[in-house]
Amino acid sequence: MILAAVSLFINGFGIYLTIQANIGASPWDVLHIGMSKSLGILYGTASIIVSLSILAIDISLREPIGIAMFIDSIVVGKSVDFFNRINLVPKCTSPVLGVALMLLGLTIAAYTQYTYMTASLGCGPRDTLLVALSKRIKKVPIGGLSIALLTTVTFIGWLLGGPVGIGTLISAFATGPIMQAAFKSVKFNAAEVHHQRIDESFKTVFTHSHAA
Repeated sequence: MILAAVSLFINGFGIYLTIQANIGASPWDVLHIGMSKSLGILYGTASIIVSLSILAIDISLREPIGIAMFIDSIVVGKSVDFFNRINLVPKCTSPVLGVALMLLGLTIAAYTQYTYMTASLGCGPRDTLLVALSKRIKKVPIGGLSIALLTTVTFIGWLLGGPVGIGTLISAFATGPIMQAAFKSVKFNAAEVHHQRIDESFKTVFTHSHAA
């Protein structure tokens, strides 16, 4: 559980870098930043609202829920708020440096996705939603569903004032290949991971506490 939380905190730093690249945010962050601007709330609060809303949909679709889904919903957004508060990296003013920072952020996010998944405590709410949709809309490949979902999210975020640009396209099309390369570099196969349901996680903690 600690591994998942630390991984997601560092994952938030990767996301923070993609925002500071200042060339357009990733699709989900276009929505989060758009909500933050239009509602006058912090990025992390907007992220939590979106995450918990999607989590509710996942539960209604009877998808397996892991404890990491709740950790993901809270830690990542608040991690971004933390780095925003300490202003660790200034916003880029050069598009070239912006692209480099965007790619660095996506790479950090990819490797922390690996360490997060090795905790085997479940996937994030958004990934679970995509899997749920792929089970129910079988005529459309999961790649097509992902593009449709990200396009919808980006459009709504743009309407709310979220930043759309070349970084949005880079994030949408480079995240998958970067993650695949990261997993390959550490010889990690995500398909082989058995994610614990939330009841299994609590049972494991309870067993260990009694054994101690």
